[in-house]
Amino acid sequence: MYGDVLTNLLMIFHYHFMQNAYVAGTLVAITAGIMGYFMVLRGQSFAGHSLANVGFAGATGSLLFGISPVVGLFIAGLCAALGIHLLNMNDRESHRSDIAVGAVLSASIALGYLFIHLATSEYGANVYNVLFGNILGIDDSDVTIIIWSTIILMLVLVVIGRPLFFASVDPEVAIAHRVPVRALALTYLVLLGLEVAVAVQIVGVLLIFSLLVTPAAIAQQLTTRPFVAIFIAAGLSLLFVWIGLAVGYITPYPVSFFITTFAFGTYVIVRGAVAVRRMVESRRSRSSSRQPLGGAA
Repeated sequence: MYGDVLTNLLMIFHYHFMQNAYVAGTLVAITAGIMGYFMVLRGQSFAGHSLANVGFAGATGSLLFGISPVVGLFIAGLCAALGIHLLNMNDRESHRSDIAVGAVLSASIALGYLFIHLATSEYGANVYNVLFGNILGIDDSDVTIIIWSTIILMLVLVVIGRPLFFASVDPEVAIAHRVPVRALALTYLVLLGLEVAVAVQIVGVLLIFSLLVTPAAIAQQLTTRPFVAIFIAAGLSLLFVWIGLAVGYITPYPVSFFITTFAFGTYVIVRGAVAVRRMVESRRSRSSSRQPLGGAA
């Protein structure tokens, strides 16, 4: 029985479309875990969600005009990143930053709706893939784009990683040390737009948080050490994609459903375990504080 299951799983890699899915999924998962850590650290989950929805407008527009959805996603993400940065140029308050993000989000949703209205019914399946992803439909050209996007993203992250972490943890002190906080913020938003452009093909714009936010949130529950948290986030994201692909291969259900479900389920389990541990530690500390100084005697 177990031998049959193992044989079926090994058969996955005999199919070219599954090879493409695993290569693309691996690259997207690793970069999503890393980018997601900084997104959670910087408190820009709303910005990431908005860029994903902006990607919807870019992807539907690309389908309408007959260009690659990845190209449309990245162009839309780049324009949105610039728009958010410019609208928030003179405002440091977090609520004003949310206003800028919300303004770009509402405009992009309206634009995406317009593109759907202008498109014919033959684009219905493609729009569905944009919303929920279709990792099993990735072809060689998509894999090539994802490989080059990953290389560019990782190279830039290596260069800006340390100052970006500094600016994310304490921007005021970073400014005092002449760290280019504004330039780093714009660069990160552009990178996030690039990551969204490639990740949308895996889980779609509606489920992209399963790779960007959930693994990073789990990592921050487990450790406060930055490099360890980044490693855990990337590893969990990779694990969710690999298991999701395997289960999706042997079942008739969408891969993105399994990726999202495994990520959410793991987050709930970890949050519950952390809450129980803190409760036990709190009771122990209260119990020890009630003990007399001289002991039980």
